[in-house]
Amino acid sequence: TQFRDVSDSAYYADAVEWAVTEGVTKGTSGSTFSPGSTVTRAQAVTFLWRAAGQPEPSASAPIFTDAANQNSYYYKAVRWAAEGITNGVTATQFQPNGTLHYDQILAFL
Repeated sequence: TQFRDVSDSAYYADAVEWAVTEGVTKGTSGSTFSPGSTVTRAQAVTFLWRAAGQPEPSASAPIFTDAANQNSYYYKAVRWAAEGITNGVTATQFQPNGTLHYDQILAFL
């Protein structure tokens, strides 16, 4: 792979290469992927949104107070995901920087 921290023999090397090729992620820098890092709720829904072709959320999609900045990389992804993939942690909060737990990613998928 193009990342110095992803060995070609790593079990996830093909998945990393696919994700980069398909525009799902770029890695954490031009030379690192950081495979041992945790994933935030915003990153996870953004990966799914990009893999789905970056569909526009509907005008009625929820806007969470902590994910309302239209310039954030995850704004549209969070709104899109809230239309049926996941809810916020409360009715008004998405907690974009919260660590994603196993049960949450399984629910997203």
